[in-house]
Amino acid sequence: MQERPFDLLNKVLGQQVLVRLKNNVSIRGKITSFDAHMNIVMENAEELDDGELKSKLGTILLRGGNIIFVSPA
Repeated sequence: MQERPFDLLNKVLGQQVLVRLKNNVSIRGKITSFDAHMNIVMENAEELDDGELKSKLGTILLRGGNIIFVSPA
């Protein structure tokens, strides 16, 4: 059975994930919540540059329309 996007988000809720945005920014952090528009709230978020820490962002909200993919980290 094929998973739906919200099934994956429910599965990784509370876990660390890697999120790639449309502007090629990569964010790593723990998903604390999401909504029907795939807006995602993350804690302990960090911006990565080629897999290396670029800056610590803390708690952030990512707009669902800017997300290309979400992957378990």
